[in-house]
Amino acid sequence: MTDAAAGDKAKDQAEKPAQGGAQPSAHVPHDLSPWSMFLAADVLVKSVMMGLALASLATWTVFIAKTIEFSILRRKLSSALRKVDDVRWLSEAKLALGSRQNVLTTLIDAAMHEIRMSSELPSHGVNERAASSFSEIVRAEGRRCRTGMGLLATIGSISPFVGLFGTVWGIMNSFIGISKSQTTNLAVVAPGIAEALLATAIGLVAAIPAVIIYNHFTRVTKGYMELVNRSSGATARMLSRDLDRGQSHHSSHHGERFEPIHVHSAPPMALAAE
Repeated sequence: MTDAAAGDKAKDQAEKPAQGGAQPSAHVPHDLSPWSMFLAADVLVKSVMMGLALASLATWTVFIAKTIEFSILRRKLSSALRKVDDVRWLSEAKLALGSRQNVLTTLIDAAMHEIRMSSELPSHGVNERAASSFSEIVRAEGRRCRTGMGLLATIGSISPFVGLFGTVWGIMNSFIGISKSQTTNLAVVAPGIAEALLATAIGLVAAIPAVIIYNHFTRVTKGYMELVNRSSGATARMLSRDLDRGQSHHSSHHGERFEPIHVHSAPPMALAAE
């Protein structure tokens, strides 16, 4: 009886290493680092991860590009507005701004163009036609500022669902592997589940910065468009002063009869000398 008990004990000790140590290690083909999980993932899950990584790269590319763009635009437009603070004539503002290209110079060019196009017409309709041109310029500037924002919104909204799709597919494959191996050993099924969950993690890594950056540039765009609207208002005021001074100039020399409007190419002092 003692020999039989000793034999059973020796048999149990021989089976324990096989069940507790050697078998799990034989079923774990790789460690669970993110890179190893990516390499061992299913082809579809791996494609999802790569797509999400490219989406994240696109997000940060848009962030850098838009940050530089808005920094330049705001600096140029703020400087241009300071230069025309005390300017009374469109031609004087054009001279003050020189060859610098920004939305303010575009608005001034549109105002002067409208005056030239209306040279044979009464002056009372110029402001309305110029205001229509200003609105188109402001809308075009708004569309230009929002370039890339749609991409950020798309990445922020769909990346979690794309990552979840990869996770569902990976977990489904893990359960299929469990049924084939006919084992519920956690060491066997854990790598597949971890690979699947990695897709969701990458989806969140792509989505969260995209949403934050989108909201940030929404605020930045709003601030810049306030400067654009200020530029439109400043140009409209200069245009109105040009028209009123032109009318008063013609009335003092020719009575109250109608005279065609024109762009004042001379500075105020030269006109006063007339």
